This record gives sequence, C-alpha cells and structure tokens, in this order.
Amino acid sequence: MPEDVRPTPRLAARAARTGGSPVREILALTARPEVISFAGGLPAGELFDTGGISAAFRHVLDEAPRQALQYSTTEGDPALRAAVAARVTARGLATAPDDLMITTGSQQGLSLLATALLEPGDTVLVEDPCYLAALQVFSLAGARVVPVPTDDDGLDPQTLDEIAARERPKLLYLVPTFQNPTGRTLPAGRRAAVARVAARRGLWIVEDDPYGELRFEGEPVPHLGSFPGAEDRTALLGSFSKIVAPGLRLGWLRAPAVLRRACVIAKQAADLHTSTLDQAAAARYLAGRDLDAHLERVRGAYRARRDALVDGLGEALPEGSRWNRPDGGMFVWASLPAGYDTAALLPEVIRYDVAYVPGAPFYAGPADAGTMRLSFVTHPPEEIREGLLRLAKTLRAPRP
Repeated sequence: MPEDVRPTPRLAARAARTGGSPVREILALTARPEVISFAGGLPAGELFDTGGISAAFRHVLDEAPRQALQYSTTEGDPALRAAVAARVTARGLATAPDDLMITTGSQQGLSLLATALLEPGDTVLVEDPCYLAALQVFSLAGARVVPVPTDDDGLDPQTLDEIAARERPKLLYLVPTFQNPTGRTLPAGRRAAVARVAARRGLWIVEDDPYGELRFEGEPVPHLGSFPGAEDRTALLGSFSKIVAPGLRLGWLRAPAVLRRACVIAKQAADLHTSTLDQAAAARYLAGRDLDAHLERVRGAYRARRDALVDGLGEALPEGSRWNRPDGGMFVWASLPAGYDTAALLPEVIRYDVAYVPGAPFYAGPADAGTMRLSFVTHPPEEIREGLLRLAKTLRAPRP
C-alpha cells in the first residue's frame, strides 16, 4: 500500500460483536417452495386481507394524495394513533392517542427504547430463552444482558427479585403473552408479582406484545402496565405485523410521557417518521374494515394448524421429548432428550425439505442444545402433517 494511503478505520465494536440472526439465515436456506418450514414466524400469506388493504391504499391515494405522500409528524398519524388507542383500551389498558407513537414495526420501537434508556454497560434482564432480535438490539446498545431462568409458566418473580437485587439492572424485557420462542404465557399472578419487583427494585419494564390478539382459547391476561407498581414504568410495544400484514412495517409504542418524548427524539434521528402513506392506509383500513372479524378467521385457521403440529409431534420427535400446547400465538417449544443437538441435526433435516429453528441462539446464558422452536402458522394442516413425516426421518432415525 502506498505510504500516503491508510486503511479505513475498523467497524464499531458493537457491530463486530453482534451476530446475525440464525433465523434469517435459515429462512434463506429454506426459501425453496418445496421446503415445509417450521422455522420462520411468517404469518400465513393466504390469510392476508389483500382486498381490504388494497382498497385502503386506493382510497388514500384517490382522496388525499398530497397529504399521504408528504412528510409527517414523528409521533405518527393522529387517526391511526386514535384507532390503536381504542384497541389497546378495549383490551383493558386505558390509553389515549397522545400516549402512543407509531413506529416502523415494533422492532424499531424496541431499538428506540434501547437508545433512550441504555448506556453502554447498563444491565438488562431478559427471559431465558428470549426473543432473538431483542438480544441483538441490546448487544448493539452495549448493554450487559443477564438471563432470568424460566419454567413452563415463564419467569419466576422470586428469582427475578433475587437477580435484580444482585445485578442492579435498568430494565426488564419480556414477551409475556405467547412468548417468542416458547409460546408460554405469564399468568396474572406472576405479572402482578413482576410489577411489584419492578417497583421495589426501580426497573423499567418493556412489554413486547406482538401476539396478544392471536388467542385461540383461554381467557386474556391483563397487560403488565395495568398492575399496581408498573403503571408509570412500563413501555408497551405492539405491531400490525401479526394481525394485518408484516409488509406494512407498522408498530406502536405506548410509554410514560418522559420516556415517550425521548423515543420521539431518537426516532427523529433515525428516520424522521414512519411511512406517511402506510400509516394513512392503515388508519383507513381500521376505519373501513372489521379487523376483529378478520382476526376471528385468522385465529380459527391458526388454531387448526397448532392442533395439527402439536398432535403430530409424538410421531415426529424422539421418545422422551417434551413440548407445550400454547393457547395462541405462533410457536411451539420442544425439548429433545439428552444427547440430541438440534443445531447439529438441522443440516440433515433440511435434506428432507423441512426445517425448524434450533433453540440455542435464543439463550442469553448457557443454552439447552436439545431445544427447538417450531412455528405452526405458515402452512396449512395437511402440509404440517407432511412436514412432521419428513422430520421423523431424521429425528426418529436410529442413532449410532
């Protein structure tokens, strides 16, 4: 290299230490149409209300094109915020439009919260296992992530309290309803106890709720922010990705005023505002279509798909395996017997044109190599049953 030319500076340490998403990498490997994939949490495309969404965009472009194609406020479309506030209120958490901001998917909302709340070295508590993209966000923020052990009902509040007393975290992140990756739901009693721990230990709570409206059975459980002690310290994230369509890239963030204002400033620095056109179309869609009726159809289809997966796992997984039966959401969590490594087995499984996500990447602490996440929403029941037959060719084959 000539003496007057120097190499470019290195990447930031946070970029170097944060790995890519194994889920995205697996999706790239399984994009072939013949693959039956239980890997990605991809909503069923054939269930999208394409007619209603198309009509909403046409209406906006016909009736108010100048506004829909113009810059907008960072906080978001007032009509959309009002519609979201009404839905959140109807689910038991009183919310005004000014309590909300619209984000480019709930994933951006999480990134904005990390920017507003976390200094490098701050401690974040997460469920173990945890939503993978949240671990990426916290890694990029330079946070120290500490896992909280879980059982079949989610994290244990007493263990949470002990870890919070020892680690002095700034926030707790969790997906309490139909969790990703496990599909578990945190019971109301534990939610109340988590709220008390957060108040006693001085924590922010981030409740990520992309799946709450996909309940097939059982009674809804109140949002964490509705429990005493959590009202003024909880940020709630929501999304249209699972209830309308992920391609809209629309989500929302509900937070106390001081935190919401900090997130608005962070969003101004990130992208100024979320797509004006998409927001206007979503507001029109909610005003002109019966989303609840659409969701009834989606939930019915997803319930049949969950049943097909769960009822067939006994013939697909090795003897001694365990799995759950979630009351909603998109995922089943399975554990194979000792000695199985789902990551090592995946390449062989893919040879039969079927896939899952190994559980290890979802752990912030020591991983259980025998775990896997299985999504049941992408394929209809008959394809799910065929996929299970393909899984069995590897997972129930004689082991050396």
